[in-house]
Amino acid sequence: MKRYVCVEVLYDTEGAMRPLRVLWEDGRRFEILRVTDIRRMASMKAGGTGIRYRCVIGRRETDLFFEDPRWFVDCRETM
Repeated sequence: MKRYVCVEVLYDTEGAMRPLRVLWEDGRRFEILRVTDIRRMASMKAGGTGIRYRCVIGRRETDLFFEDPRWFVDCRETM
């Protein structure tokens, strides 16, 4: 199941997006330390397709999906 989240994003001069922080519905903010992979693909757990950003948040790797115009994570992935 998808959990839609707010994401703070930096756009460069070419229009490329880089997610900086995930904002959880309870007000917590999670800094994205590094993006290790970006590719178009389907979410096997939550369904749907989009651009997957594999992100390092804390000590975990998390898949963050941009499904234009919204962002989501699999709700089983707790932060």
